[in-house]
Amino acid sequence: MSYLIKPQNYTPLLDLKQTELGIKQIKEFFQQNLSSELRLRRVTAPLFVLKGMGINDDLNGVERAVSFPIKDLGDAQAEVVHSLAKWKRLTLADYLIEPGYGIYTDMNAIRSDEELGNLHSLYVDQWDWERVITDADRTVQFLKEVVNRIYAAMIRTEYMVYEMFPQIKPCLPQKLHFIHAEELRQLYPELEPKCREHAICEKYGAVFIIGIGCNLSDGKKHDGRAPDYDDYTSSGLNDLPGLNGDLLLWDDVLQRSVELSSMGIRVDKEALLRQIKEEKEEKRLELYFHKRLLDDTLPLSIGGGIGQSRLCMFYLRKAHIGEIQASIWPEEMRKECRALNIHLI
Repeated sequence: MSYLIKPQNYTPLLDLKQTELGIKQIKEFFQQNLSSELRLRRVTAPLFVLKGMGINDDLNGVERAVSFPIKDLGDAQAEVVHSLAKWKRLTLADYLIEPGYGIYTDMNAIRSDEELGNLHSLYVDQWDWERVITDADRTVQFLKEVVNRIYAAMIRTEYMVYEMFPQIKPCLPQKLHFIHAEELRQLYPELEPKCREHAICEKYGAVFIIGIGCNLSDGKKHDGRAPDYDDYTSSGLNDLPGLNGDLLLWDDVLQRSVELSSMGIRVDKEALLRQIKEEKEEKRLELYFHKRLLDDTLPLSIGGGIGQSRLCMFYLRKAHIGEIQASIWPEEMRKECRALNIHLI
């Protein structure tokens, strides 16, 4: 079911022309800063991959990929990507990228199972990035260092927006707050995971939650992760499991937290086997990607995705992602948005 968060007395700070200019400048400025901070080179990415090779991102493991037959390949099925979490690691190997360097790309995807609303669209655009690391880098300290570099690029971008549009005042805190999902659960035991995110983000402004996908002490997960890319079971923050996480910001327009990035140190062979067994997904080990990982022909890596439209939405103080990107929305939502002064593209 679709949803609509209705901010009270919403008035856009920019008109349509200013918004389009802002989107262009944010995307150009941020990706240059991201590339410099993490030493990433841009590569060209696929919109679709062959089905059955284990390359497409499974997200939470239940979302259906958009697929279509390829006439010239005997109607072999192709899938529109969900994200490029696994493809990027294969590309690092193909390009012979050395430790300390990596790649990024403009990733465009279609997620037909999304629940449409202010923060979710059928169309997904993000910067997908991946960087080669060494075994010594597989620590929570290194994860935090990389996250802080990404956040530094976010801080600089926010100031660039302020220089362009002085009516948009900077609001990001200078320091990012780190917390493990288990510590967050203990801090707000009476709240559901999403409400915990809202509470901690309202308090600190910018938060990175570690251990997304691991089992917490109540037997539940804070949120789902496919078992074959992020390492969410190796020992991490305060000896709690997980070398991955989500970066969230407090959105003052919507009065809630917004997830801007999902990222982490990727599984090595041991973590892959452990997580695959835990999720009873051993059949995946016969797929192309997984065989490459088990055969030691893929590098160790860290990587993630950063939502382009969400980032623009946050910086430009928009109430709906449809003010940033063109997509399909329920007609009732369009009517409600018009009444709320939310102008969907």
